[in-house]
Amino acid sequence: MIPKPPDPSLKASVKARRVLIIVENLPVPFDKRVWNEATALARAGYGVTVICPVGKGYELSREVLDGVAIYRHPHPLEADGALGYALEYGSALFWEFVLTVRVALREGFDVLQACNPPDTLFMIGLFFKLFGKRFVFDHHDINPELYLAKFGRKDVFYRLVLALERWTFRTADISLATNESYREIAIARGRMSPDRVFVVRSGPDLAKVHAVPPVERLKRGRSYLLGYVGVMGKQEGLRSLLDAMRHIVYVRGRTDVQCALVGSGTELESLKSYCSSLGLDDYVEFTGRVPDDALLAYLSTADVCVNPDDANEMNDKSTMNKIMEYMALGKPIVQFDLTEGRRSALEASLYARANDHVDLAEKILELLADPARRAAMGALGKQRVETELAWKYSELELLKAYSSLFAAKSRPTPSM
Repeated sequence: MIPKPPDPSLKASVKARRVLIIVENLPVPFDKRVWNEATALARAGYGVTVICPVGKGYELSREVLDGVAIYRHPHPLEADGALGYALEYGSALFWEFVLTVRVALREGFDVLQACNPPDTLFMIGLFFKLFGKRFVFDHHDINPELYLAKFGRKDVFYRLVLALERWTFRTADISLATNESYREIAIARGRMSPDRVFVVRSGPDLAKVHAVPPVERLKRGRSYLLGYVGVMGKQEGLRSLLDAMRHIVYVRGRTDVQCALVGSGTELESLKSYCSSLGLDDYVEFTGRVPDDALLAYLSTADVCVNPDDANEMNDKSTMNKIMEYMALGKPIVQFDLTEGRRSALEASLYARANDHVDLAEKILELLADPARRAAMGALGKQRVETELAWKYSELELLKAYSSLFAAKSRPTPSM
């Protein structure tokens, strides 16, 4: 299936439209989904501005890249715990409102697109709807389920998170869902009309995510390399992966397997300590955040890629970008059996029993023992990305969503 190019008449019709995108948890262009959206809209003729936090390598308070204007605000802390999140998000919301007013006065905008987490940006959207602006909710995370995954309780803060999500959906003119599960939530829990919810997947940009020649030294003298890329957080299941590595090395006696964990996050130092306590320092490398070329080198060298996300309500309904990046690189995958993980990978992955690190380890060893099967699974995944899941297909859905936004009369400001 080859996607059709955007309709030239659509590009002409949007030339004067301006879009402001706010993303709170990552800087751009590091946030690949947001950057893909911003540049896709710019190519289609929209004027695009992004507000985001500063980050390592992205310290400039204002710059223009690929025709997209970027305003960055201070990001004083990376939170852990309910109070920490309140402080982080409160500070970010203040700066985002200040910069939104600045953009409104300097450049103007017709649409404000808010990318969660958190579900607080509707407050800015609601304010500007009073001035006739449209509000788009770019639904990255299901925060009620994320709260349960992090804290494991349905308390007053959980009810607050549910309320914030509900108000966000009520404010939105349209919602961009990252998969079918999120679309179902927008319709059922958010009570949005199905014709106002568009599935825009975070597919990889194949011009940037592609295999490179393997680098054998990354295996550190061992026969096999396991690869992981992503956030180092509590709900990512990395302790299960370390437990699986302990089983591989000390129970099955496989000293020929190396593991590379690429990424950073609030749990990085804790995971390093846990790795040491398991006696795995010689078998597991924590690279931290690395440039894209280094990331591609690690994943291209890996024999098997792993997605150890815990089986919980959040992860069951979420599509992990890492899965489609593994597939784009033609890598076989092992992961726990989760709804959206299976919907994405299909036969390109083996599926271990939920949160069972021993079964995760055995599935990894099963693949390491069968190079022909690894190659076949990797080829299936690569083909699926190239024909269905790559960003070029999502880009068409994004432009379709924006076309519908301007074709319809803006919804009235909701009452809460």
